[in-house]
Formats: sequence, C-alpha cells, structure tokens
Amino acid sequence: MGGPETDLVSVKIVVGGGFGVGKTTFVGSVSEIMPLTTEAVMTAASADVDDLSAVPDKTTTTVAMDFGRVSLDSELILYLFGTPGQHRFWFMWDDLVKGAIGAVVLVDTRRLADCFAAVDYFEELGLPFVVGVNGFHGEFQYGVEDIREALSISAHVPIVECDARSRESTKQVLITLVQHAMSVHMAAAGPGGS
Repeated sequence: MGGPETDLVSVKIVVGGGFGVGKTTFVGSVSEIMPLTTEAVMTAASADVDDLSAVPDKTTTTVAMDFGRVSLDSELILYLFGTPGQHRFWFMWDDLVKGAIGAVVLVDTRRLADCFAAVDYFEELGLPFVVGVNGFHGEFQYGVEDIREALSISAHVPIVECDARSRESTKQVLITLVQHAMSVHMAAAGPGGS
C-alpha cells in the first residue's frame, strides 16, 4: 500500500525583528494550523513606550510569542516561533531560541534600524539566519546589496524579498533559511562530517 518508510523530521524556526514589522502576519500566512498568537490590544498605558509613528494603524501587539506549523514536504515540518518586537519583552527571546536551527529576521526598510538588535542577537548566538525584507504593498525601496551594507551583514547571509501576507512568499523565505542552516551545519561539520 504505501512506499518505503521515511523519517519525519521536525525543526524549530524563530521569526524575529522589530516592533510592527509583520512577524505575526508572517507566521499566520504560512501556518497550516490555526496559529497561536498572544496578541493584546494596545492601550494608553503603552503610549509612552511603543512608538506607533511608523505603524499608526497598529492596534494589537505580541506580548509573548506566535506559534505556527508548516510542512515543507512529507518529511520536514517546521515549527515557527514569532518573537515579540518590543524591547520590554526581549527577555523571552533566550527561551524562544532554544533548540532552533535558524531564524528569520523580518525587516521593514522604512525602519531598518528597528531590526539591528535582532541581527546582533542572532549573530552573537551563532544561529544561522536569513533576512526577510517585508515589502509592504509590494514596495521594495532598496536593493539587496544596499540592505546588506546598511545592516553590516556578511555576504553569506541570504536576503530575501517577501510579502509577509503571502503563503508562497513566506514559504520561500523558510526554504531559504532551511537551506542556509543546512549549509552552515555542513561547513561546521567539515569534510565527511554530519
């Protein structure tokens, strides 16, 4: 009846970036299950803490994490953990990244400085990551090499233009990340290593 037995592999991916960059949307657009979100309504109490000038229509914010799942093929399942973007919630990042094979740093080129902390965090951990440039309304104001230079990231870190609302677009970012994480692992293992 069925074909040869295959081993199912599941891996953990972290989606990080600045406040309001589209992490919850990214996880939700690609998840094949109803994503778990910890969105809370933004209140007047956070008005002095959260800068909404670049995202004036934002009414909710992630206060713990987002969680979703996507199967890249019949043998590979990705578990996605979206991080909160505000500085006051960064203490959770250390727990969220435990066991992850890699990360997506989602960026909005209108507010590129908002992702510097995420890039620095994953570089310091030595966790393979890719940069997903979220083109709001399909707009990509800057070229990939301009973004690479602005972020001061090495040439081996992939930068992918994407639309966080599109399942196919986010899936391509995740495929790029898995391929990148595998190549980093293989390089670290050396010739003949695993």
